[in-house]
Amino acid sequence: MIIGITGGSGCGKTTLLNLIRDQGGLVLDCDAIYHHLLRTDPALTAAIGARFPGTVSGGTLDRKKLGNLVFSDEKALADLNRITHGAVKEYVLCKLPSNPSLAAIDAIALFEGGLAELCDVTVAVTAPAESRVRRLMARDGITEEYARSRIAAQHDESWFREKCDYVLENNGSAEDFHNISLAFFRQIGIMDP
Repeated sequence: MIIGITGGSGCGKTTLLNLIRDQGGLVLDCDAIYHHLLRTDPALTAAIGARFPGTVSGGTLDRKKLGNLVFSDEKALADLNRITHGAVKEYVLCKLPSNPSLAAIDAIALFEGGLAELCDVTVAVTAPAESRVRRLMARDGITEEYARSRIAAQHDESWFREKCDYVLENNGSAEDFHNISLAFFRQIGIMDP
């Protein structure tokens, strides 16, 4: 079974990924894959630098500079996504065995990147905006303004609700969401009751 996990930044998707990993499942985190490709795929970095001059120096991408450009400009973000989605999907296809017993693809752009079509089930994780802002600031060491601009550049909760087979709401404590996630995995047959 391949589970597609999506939702905005700071919603708590990592909780689901950790549970799948604990069950011996393969976890493909597309954000981590993207960052890996930025370090190992000079063609990808060059393509980003060509479209966004001044964001790449010496083969290294300045992510905050790029973020400041794309999170406030829908066309720029669409251009970045066009450059990156194909590279990420190609990497996922190389790593994903045929008919895995359990695997998860975590991607904020699960549908836009063509990864949802690989999944048996899709699930969105949602959380209140203020909780997401606090999590992003703590996790990524970014300012409140930058965290809010990242969230504003992403789809709203209703978009994920319409697209996904299931929605898990992360609006309580970490322990609450862990328990919600366990119950969900039991419901879809990944874990024993």
